[in-house]
Amino acid sequence: MSFTPENFTVWSEIPAADIDRAIGFYNEVFNLDLKKDESGPNPMAMFPTKEPATGVAGHIYPGKPAADGAGPTVHFACPDKLEDALERVKKAGGKVLSDAISIPAGRFAYCLDTEGNSIGVFSA
Repeated sequence: MSFTPENFTVWSEIPAADIDRAIGFYNEVFNLDLKKDESGPNPMAMFPTKEPATGVAGHIYPGKPAADGAGPTVHFACPDKLEDALERVKKAGGKVLSDAISIPAGRFAYCLDTEGNSIGVFSA
């Protein structure tokens, strides 16, 4: 029997050489209010979900990112028009790597965050 969970991806961890810079980037690009949480063994900033107990999200943590764009790509939902979010990527110090790509579910573009992590910015 094949394994088919409700959500195959259950968590993401985004490494950041400079966690404060990364928090600023994600706050600006996605209109968030991430805050550094230092209550555990490592500082981190949690991505929000509508339903914290069941939503699929992740966090930013101090770590060594893969070389620019060499690691896995995590795709994030943008809060408004894709083009507006891509402008914020550039303004916040990231890089837009592709034109908008249309798929049945919406549109996205490949980017690098300030730490060199490969991300997708997605608009349904």
